[in-house]
Amino acid sequence: MASIKPSVPKGTRDFSPAEMAKRNFIFDTIKAVFRKYGYQQIETPAMENLSTLTGKYGDEGDKLMFKILNSGDYLSKVKPEKLAAADSNTLVSDISEKALRYDLTVPFARYVVQHQNDITFPFKRFQVQPVWRADRPQKGRYREFYQCDADVVGSDSLLNEAEFVQIYDEALSKLGLKDFTVKINNRKILSGIAEVINKSDSIIDLTVAIDKLDKIGLDGVTAELITKGFTEEDIEKLKPVILLQGSNTEKLASLRDALATSVTGLKGCDEIETVLNYINAAPLQKAVLELDITLARGLNYYTGAIFEVKTNEVQMGSIGGGGRYDDLTGMFGLKNLTGAGISFGADRIYDVMEELNLFPTEAVQSTKALICCFDKEAEAYAWPLLQRLRAQDIKAELYPAGAKIKKQMDYANNKQIAYTILIGSEEIQSGELAFKNMITGEQQKLTAGQIIEALKQA
Repeated sequence: MASIKPSVPKGTRDFSPAEMAKRNFIFDTIKAVFRKYGYQQIETPAMENLSTLTGKYGDEGDKLMFKILNSGDYLSKVKPEKLAAADSNTLVSDISEKALRYDLTVPFARYVVQHQNDITFPFKRFQVQPVWRADRPQKGRYREFYQCDADVVGSDSLLNEAEFVQIYDEALSKLGLKDFTVKINNRKILSGIAEVINKSDSIIDLTVAIDKLDKIGLDGVTAELITKGFTEEDIEKLKPVILLQGSNTEKLASLRDALATSVTGLKGCDEIETVLNYINAAPLQKAVLELDITLARGLNYYTGAIFEVKTNEVQMGSIGGGGRYDDLTGMFGLKNLTGAGISFGADRIYDVMEELNLFPTEAVQSTKALICCFDKEAEAYAWPLLQRLRAQDIKAELYPAGAKIKKQMDYANNKQIAYTILIGSEEIQSGELAFKNMITGEQQKLTAGQIIEALKQA
């Protein structure tokens, strides 16, 4: 029988030890910042009941969901006429009761409703888990990928939005990014803009067009709006708003003038100003907070603040985003529970850090010291030393005796082990071991105690 060539499903991938070390460095850094701000980790199952997920992401989302066949003889309960029709869409409810989760937000909403009597509100949770989408695989788009979310529900305080800006600032600064922008906007400002030109019904068309300002310029935006039924007069009113210039304070002043007749728009301005005041009183490390009214991500979803994070060091899409939503849990019957959340784009952050060479050596170093032995006698001598190294939390390995020293050294080089300790009969007699820095090539004779001290300080 021919052997089957091993492979992974399209749109999925393996991660090597080096890649896992780097990914864990990103996740551990972000998790530590989440915890510092009072967020607690939860996990939800990889699969949810299909009824929990269906209808929450629109028709497109329903199509991209990985459904799980019922166990056992899943066709036995299907009516013959349904089988004869051979229509997979009508069969799904009979043969599949579960699906892999499509995102972390809907399972989180289900969790909050299900556990509402055990939760302390405001409830601040974070989640770092994989999600699955039956999307067409392409560069940078996978069918299995991790999401890294933090949400707070049960509080309408704008302190939460200000802390999200701080979380982005602190986590990305700790990861080594030096120049990045946290863009902020507010759904109420966008609604106000549509209101003052009597186009409230066309808010989606308006925001989709101005969201492309960076890519297609003002002429492109104007042309698109004309095709959507906007007049030249409407566009003249929009221009000063779309082309806002100056500091955040100056932009806000211009917006207040332009939105003077819109109660909703002015409320959005007040909310933005509150967040800016919080941040002004607690300056950021590296992030630049920028009011950008062309930001319109997730418009159908968000009701207040909208965030997007961009790095200015490399060409890359957004590396984070989020916003405030008013009724996350309403889909499961728990009404009027406001919330706000953000997400880190871990895969994109990984690519940015790789391009900028930001991963610290210790983050990807699996083993710090390798003990190399010439023979069995040396191995017996090395075994207690290995225990001493590990007792001091030094990541260490002992290469089993029997292999040539060159092979042991190749092992150290391939695993990027920074130090080796060579032990032969001469070293056992003198008590001074050959301690080699594999990066510089420097080698010296030291006692076991001196080696331990040197490794602790390295």
